[in-house]
Amino acid sequence: MRNLTRVYSTGSEKLTVLKDVSFDLEAGATCSIVGPSGSGKTTLLGLCAGLDLPTSGVVRIMGKELGGMSEDERARIRNAVVGFVFQNFQLMPTLTALENVMVPLELQGDRRAAARGRELLAQVGLSDRMGHYPAQLSGGEQQRVAIARAFVNQPKILFADEPTGNLDAETAESVVEALFNLNASFGTALVLVTHNLELAQRTQRILRLARGILIAAEEGRAARQGAAGS
Repeated sequence: MRNLTRVYSTGSEKLTVLKDVSFDLEAGATCSIVGPSGSGKTTLLGLCAGLDLPTSGVVRIMGKELGGMSEDERARIRNAVVGFVFQNFQLMPTLTALENVMVPLELQGDRRAAARGRELLAQVGLSDRMGHYPAQLSGGEQQRVAIARAFVNQPKILFADEPTGNLDAETAESVVEALFNLNASFGTALVLVTHNLELAQRTQRILRLARGILIAAEEGRAARQGAAGS
């Protein structure tokens, strides 16, 4: 990400939500974005994932510049190398847990969709919930289905927006463990937006935003523990 700025026009006024934000994320690295409400965290995540385009600046994923692509091309990149986890789960209510997890691979015409879906649901502890619909699952179970879906296409990078925001502390812990266990298993780069500073410390890097400006970039506890271990 280089010099990302996002300005929204509201009538005759202009609102700058992000201003001149730059950072890199290496393959397999983990990073959290923290800051108060309205600081631009979710906007930054959307720009990184190509869900929105910056007013100015450049986003590259695996060397490919997203700004020079059509929306269809960006969608293909997202389906091929990007995974998403959202605060409100974003599961399809008319599909079972297994069918929800299969969706990304089915869009690619991958015949391994069902087998991969069952494998991922087992990894997040939902072997006995595969045939259940979202309404039949608890919030934590729904989020673990969403995490399994995010990893089913073996993404190179995963974007998670407040993945524990709607969960109680005990449930959130099980979801966090599922997220980081799969992240480590697949060697996926992780960008995590959170208000939870303890959760942010589990990543290697913490980016702090305020009023749309990147005010600090520091090591998380995960990076310090890794350095101590080496």
